[in-house]
Amino acid sequence: MSINKNALIRYQALDRCFRNPGRMYFWEDLVEECNKALTAFDPDSGGIQRTQLFADIRFMESEAGWSIPLDKIRYGRRVYYRYEDLSFSINNQPLNDSEVEQIKSALQIISRFSGAPQFEWVNEMIPMLESKFGLIKRKGEAISFEGNIDLKGLHFLTPLFNAIINERVLSVIYKDFKSSEPYEVTFHPYYLKQYNNRWFAFGLNPDKKMTIWNLALDRIESLSETALEYKPSDINWKDYFYDLVGVTFPEGTELQEIVLKFSPEVAPYVITKPIHPTQKHKNDTSGLEVKIKVIPNKELERLILSYGEQVKVISPDSLKERIAQRIKSAARLY
Repeated sequence: MSINKNALIRYQALDRCFRNPGRMYFWEDLVEECNKALTAFDPDSGGIQRTQLFADIRFMESEAGWSIPLDKIRYGRRVYYRYEDLSFSINNQPLNDSEVEQIKSALQIISRFSGAPQFEWVNEMIPMLESKFGLIKRKGEAISFEGNIDLKGLHFLTPLFNAIINERVLSVIYKDFKSSEPYEVTFHPYYLKQYNNRWFAFGLNPDKKMTIWNLALDRIESLSETALEYKPSDINWKDYFYDLVGVTFPEGTELQEIVLKFSPEVAPYVITKPIHPTQKHKNDTSGLEVKIKVIPNKELERLILSYGEQVKVISPDSLKERIAQRIKSAARLY
């Protein structure tokens, strides 16, 4: 059975219903939820009836689908449907044969844009998808991507992503580096970002009245969905992070021009791999002068310190003093 767009919309709607412990979904309710999802995608959709619903459920239960662990629970003379394991989701499962064929077809279409202006990302994405999903058969690995498979918390990535897409409020048990014991956070997730091989979730913490709260995935102990009403965000996250190196946004700190001077030895690396999109540089025999416009934070300081004696902060004075003090503190250890 091939999976077209409408079918996938129905499967996702059913998956959300089966995972919801707060409501009993009888077959009529499932048809209604599927039709709501279809109408939201296409207002002219005619919807589905009972026969199509049970055909969808049979497919989802089959090996060609996702082998979902569906429980049919009697309630009087009626039956409602719910996953035996509420942590199960079709989005967490390996690709089935139908999905693999769809991805292959999609990659063939996407590959036509390879090399075209503004589609440079295609060159990186295609081999990554082919390798990660096993869409090409080789005797050995042919490509490697930077990452830390031993990093804690990676299994929270999918449920957080699903919560963002489906607008679900989460209860998160979290233990940061400052606290001795884990604590509970009510969290409205909005955005996921990777930096320096770590993943971070950004969202609303209503208890602290923080519209932008940062959770590191490797510090999450557990999470679960709640029945609370989700409060969406209107933040443009691409713009939010544009003025930063990393993910930390210090309160009360404004955008500043940072001037750095790199030694001639590392100048070619900094030119070919800019430290920020705003980078402007001037190169001569004395070294490379780099100017960027960012909000100074800890990640910027760590980046500067990673170049050791091959970089000097020219301005602003506040950043120069912080870097100098950290170098002095480090020198006292030796």
